[in-house]
Amino acid sequence: MLIQKMSIDVNLGMFLSNLIMFFTILATGTALYSHGVRNIDTVEQAAKALEPVAGRLSYLLFAVGIIGTGFLAIPVLSGSLSYIVTETFGLKGSLDKKFHQAKAFYVILIISVLLGLAINYFGINPVDALLYTAILYGVTCPVIIGIVLHIANNKKIMGEYTNKTLSNVLGGLCLLVMTAGAVFLVYLEFFSK
Repeated sequence: MLIQKMSIDVNLGMFLSNLIMFFTILATGTALYSHGVRNIDTVEQAAKALEPVAGRLSYLLFAVGIIGTGFLAIPVLSGSLSYIVTETFGLKGSLDKKFHQAKAFYVILIISVLLGLAINYFGINPVDALLYTAILYGVTCPVIIGIVLHIANNKKIMGEYTNKTLSNVLGGLCLLVMTAGAVFLVYLEFFSK
């Protein structure tokens, strides 16, 4: 019963997040492309590109969006990094422990938050940082999908809950599409210019 509830939660969450992502891409592409905006290199250009949609409030709208995204992304990414590093090296740590119980976890969390906040002071263009981060995610995604498929089919790990045929077919298709997308992305960004 618990697995079924988790399945409904995951499937609904994935559907809604992809639906929102699709309409965000569609609305952005329509608003920008129809007004001749084909390339955005700076944060100022991104805010100015919103003028056809938001008018004089475009800079305010962009600032609120970026600040909100930062409030969401910096703690999530920093927390994820803390979990990754502590799990990789067998250190104790999680957000449900106090600082003195998980010093390494919280030190990594603090350092990564400070680095995220200080990125602008290192002379790194935020738009380039976003672009290269997206490329990194695109390239690593097929690897992660392959690992998940391997784990999901391993009876030692999953027991009776291993993947069924449909899940493997869909997962394999996803792996192929993401691999092709990653290759195409790298080609377009680094070799087609």
